[in-house]
Amino acid sequence: MLLIAVAAVRISSRSGLPSLLLYLGIGIAIGQDGIGNVAFDNAELTQVIGYAALVVILAEGGLGTKWREIKPALPAAVVLSTVGVAVSVGITAAAAHYLVGLDWRQAMIIGAVVSSTDAAAVFSVLRKVPLPARVTGVLEAESGFNDAPVVILVVAFSTVGPVDGWYVLVGEIALELAIGAAIGLAVGFVGSFGLRHVALPASGLYPIAVMAIAVVAYAAGAMAHGSGFLAVYLASMVLGNARLPHAPANRGFAEGLGWIAQIGMFVLLGLLVTPSQLVDDFWPAVIIGLVLTVVARPMEVLLSLLPFRIPWQEQALMSWAGLRGAVPIILATIPMVSGIEGSERVFNIVFVLVVVYTLVQGPTLPWLARALKLGASSEAADLGVESAPLERLRGHLLSVAVPAGSKMHGVEVAELRLPAGAAVTLVVRDDKSFVPGPTTVLRRGDELLVVATDPVRDAAERRLRAVGQGGKLAGWLGTGGSTAVTAHRRLGAGARPGAGSRLGAGSRLGHGSGEGHGEDGARRRNRKRTSG
Repeated sequence: MLLIAVAAVRISSRSGLPSLLLYLGIGIAIGQDGIGNVAFDNAELTQVIGYAALVVILAEGGLGTKWREIKPALPAAVVLSTVGVAVSVGITAAAAHYLVGLDWRQAMIIGAVVSSTDAAAVFSVLRKVPLPARVTGVLEAESGFNDAPVVILVVAFSTVGPVDGWYVLVGEIALELAIGAAIGLAVGFVGSFGLRHVALPASGLYPIAVMAIAVVAYAAGAMAHGSGFLAVYLASMVLGNARLPHAPANRGFAEGLGWIAQIGMFVLLGLLVTPSQLVDDFWPAVIIGLVLTVVARPMEVLLSLLPFRIPWQEQALMSWAGLRGAVPIILATIPMVSGIEGSERVFNIVFVLVVVYTLVQGPTLPWLARALKLGASSEAADLGVESAPLERLRGHLLSVAVPAGSKMHGVEVAELRLPAGAAVTLVVRDDKSFVPGPTTVLRRGDELLVVATDPVRDAAERRLRAVGQGGKLAGWLGTGGSTAVTAHRRLGAGARPGAGSRLGAGSRLGHGSGEGHGEDGARRRNRKRTSG
């Protein structure tokens, strides 16, 4: 199933069809009305697994959220996630009661459930659409923040017995959000401080530690009767914006877990639903969804963003980009677990609404952005910087240590006479790093980062070994040159050649990124190069 779901991602990327619909389709196909005939009706297990998956998805989204982009949009996102949710719940619940005929409790549950935008859907769609930074920042922050108040409302409406007054609910929401925010920020800062100052023995432990810290934030927030979802999102955002070791690997690991969480969550939700029972609830779902999309969401955006003077084009796009996904379906299992009357119908309506309007909104969002002339093509695109690997660039990163006995001491960078295609990009000296120039003199204890293209990688290593043994005159003294050196000779402080050998005393090989420096060094090397 996992391999099929991974293949479905490729199909969705080519067709523009949201991947969540394909995952739901996989779950339905193997369900009791499908070819698999798997009977599954455990709403409680679905809710638990859905919460766990949502924690991972929020963590992945927080790690990828850039503080510089979200900071200007933070006030608008907070208002949209609180006041906007109240507006959306009221309008949608009224439509469910008066137009569809649901009782007020069921109508309020549906209004609360579908008022939450889905983090997985928003993160996956918006990062593929070139939108202005303010629009993207507001929508991403909203999807990360609004789960918390919505969960509180759904739980309150799904409690057997009378529902608390609105003022009680407002107080509970404010308190839980404050607790969750405080815990999330605290865990994030403490975790980032620890990861920067504790050297783990293996690079693969850092991504695991980052995700563990995010889960700790959720657990601590929930145990303190705060919003665990807000805590995990804020903690992950702090970790993602801290300069942690192996940051690209951390994000890549979180992205992989996020995909697994989405796949498992959507397939399980597809298993839970019974397609034959959806027919009677199709049109009620379409009617409620229509009111939500063309009335409730635009009013929510208009009233919430009124103080911020955001242009109408951006407000129109934000109104259409209120994407729903797995979160509303997961929240619809809460009344089922609580045993609320009519909860099965509520779940079916929410399921149909999410499928229909995700199919409509997701693929049309790029078109609407172009129609409103909000494409960010004129803005500088964010660079995808990755420290490893360099296979696609056919490059290598050599780490060269200069020990006490190396004759590389006193040699200028240009006098290394590295072959064209190789360059010293960084020097680390006394725990400080700097970009060297052609006349930079190397010293004992230095560590050099040398970038070399694949064709000259071995020649660069041979030349570094030769200078480590013979100094700047290695080519004339018969101790090796830029093109040849005895491979089995012990060099400098006794290094052995090989992929992991120490060059001129100690080179460690790996992959990474860097860029060459200056043409002066190349010209000086060409002038000094000899056939020896």
